[in-house]
Amino acid sequence: MANEPSERRRLVRAAMAAPYLERDEERDLAERWRQHHDEVALHRLTASHMRLVIAIAAKFRRFGLSPADLIQEGHVGLLEAAARFEPEREVRFSTYAAWWIRAAIQDYVLRNWSIVRGGTSSAQKALFFNLRRLRARLLQEHGAEDEQTVLAEIAETLHVSVADVQLMTARLSGPDSSLNAPLHEEDGSGERQDVLVSDAPAIDDTVTGFIDGERRHNWLVEALRVLDDRELRIVRERRLEDESETLEAIGARLGISKERVRQIEARALEKLRSALLARNDRTAYV
Repeated sequence: MANEPSERRRLVRAAMAAPYLERDEERDLAERWRQHHDEVALHRLTASHMRLVIAIAAKFRRFGLSPADLIQEGHVGLLEAAARFEPEREVRFSTYAAWWIRAAIQDYVLRNWSIVRGGTSSAQKALFFNLRRLRARLLQEHGAEDEQTVLAEIAETLHVSVADVQLMTARLSGPDSSLNAPLHEEDGSGERQDVLVSDAPAIDDTVTGFIDGERRHNWLVEALRVLDDRELRIVRERRLEDESETLEAIGARLGISKERVRQIEARALEKLRSALLARNDRTAYV
């Protein structure tokens, strides 16, 4: 936003101007809000803790997001803490609110740091927010040449796989890059997506395969109509099911020998072959 610095200064000045609360006063305000939904009490309680929001938001500046937006998200977490706070537990509100403020800011960072959404499990969040710090410390201890040991220790510490650590390291190593960005800055010709290699078949091959497969399916359905019920049953169970039945099993159900089943199957397949050849002869001139 254009007035980002002035907005941040306004938030900081307002936070610094709010008075500190004594324990008894803090508890009284929390009880008034919890029991009577006193919005004046809520405003005084949250305003006095905006310093905490600003302090926690400042720890997330390295992610390159708007400081004012981080503070606003922290304020959302502060309001959530006020809604859930139980003053009778004799815990200071700042201690309780810090977790909610940090959680709200972390969720905002994860949603907005990259257009590619990362994992949202607790382990993935811990990896995202602690990887750089852990990596820097372990590289100091082991040296840059012992990369695999560093990755393994990070994975063990944060309870994730080494592959997850490698993937997150790659994500944090640089900003998002548009596939439509020009390859050659000087003349703007070409785009990054033009040099991407895909293992998938070409779209025209995929469509052709789909059309041909549908055509062959229709031919087979039409050809099956030349079979009588027993032939059709044997062909289905022997050739068209996922798991082919044995000659013995089919013969036992039909009350005939397996040799007779084999003969019927052979005759049915010949009838199908003749029907398909006749069908192809008719369509060859279409």
